[in-house]
Amino acid sequence: MIFVEIISWIFIFTGALLGIAGGIGIHRFPDFYSRLHAVGITDTMCAGCFIIGLCLQTGFTIASLKLLLIFVFLFFSCPTATHALADTAMLSGLKARLDKEQ
Repeated sequence: MIFVEIISWIFIFTGALLGIAGGIGIHRFPDFYSRLHAVGITDTMCAGCFIIGLCLQTGFTIASLKLLLIFVFLFFSCPTATHALADTAMLSGLKARLDKEQ
């Protein structure tokens, strides 16, 4: 049982690190598209790691099934929302910043 506990905390800690990396990406990157890329990559994996860790914490119960259903929803909705934001920004005329300096 202690092995499952350790693995679940590794997943939760990894999810926290991915969330922090996404936050740093929002803060450090120069334009909207690169910021959106940083968040779009990390948000699905962050939520996935958290949910896998929580599923391991709860064991094989109805709660873990509900958590897996939430993950399936997030797995499809997060990339779709990121794409919709990028497409709307492009259609509204927002240009990418091409220079390397701020």
